[in-house]
Amino acid sequence: MVLQSLHPVQKELNISWEALPADFILPDDPVENIQQPPLAAALTDALGAAGMMQNNMLIGSNFGLVATVNKKIVVKAPDWFYVSQVQPIAPEIVRRSYTQNLEGEPVALVMEFLSDTEGGELSVRSTPPYGKLYFYEKILQVPTYVTYDPYEAIIEVRCLQNGHYTLQQADTNGHFWIPELELFLGIWQGERLCQTMNWLRWWDKQGNLLLWSSEQAEQERERAEQERERAEQERERAERLAQKLREMGINPDE
Repeated sequence: MVLQSLHPVQKELNISWEALPADFILPDDPVENIQQPPLAAALTDALGAAGMMQNNMLIGSNFGLVATVNKKIVVKAPDWFYVSQVQPIAPEIVRRSYTQNLEGEPVALVMEFLSDTEGGELSVRSTPPYGKLYFYEKILQVPTYVTYDPYEAIIEVRCLQNGHYTLQQADTNGHFWIPELELFLGIWQGERLCQTMNWLRWWDKQGNLLLWSSEQAEQERERAEQERERAEQERERAERLAQKLREMGINPDE
């Protein structure tokens, strides 16, 4: 009698990067976390406001990343991702998905925002349907994988080392260095667009917070108001001086 192993034999991964068929129906999974859209939008907005966005970059949210594994198409749609350089496409073409190594550089950074129910963001399932962590680590081999629990305000940053993800430690400010963007990532509590919650935000090497476009606009408004007040004070000072000169019998206009 031959005893069979209770553990399935791990099938070797044959990964290729092939164009997505035009008639392929991409999954249209619902957003599992109500905070996901504003979190993703805020991350992108800050990069744009800082002038860090370039035309050849690809930054997306809930957008399909594609690989062909053992001749079957696999698609995962992370909550936020970054690719440093992609090949240009014609203006009339809408990019439906992204296949690394075929359409541009490998995916450099992926973020998943944990839902209040089990969403598989940390799943290492190695058979179809592949777990997200397994897909990013073993198939796409994304250098940095960030998971964020907005309900508990916990960030975990995993960096790929020798083919395996290793948890990184935060600095003394509670921030994590993201080498792909040369920025720190951390949690900031406050309000944006009438929503008060724990946001993910960027800091530069010097520790300066990257402002959202709305914050930059508010700064400009305050700066303009201060300039207006300064000009008004200068005008009033000049008028007082002119009045004193007149009282002394001196014409200030001469």
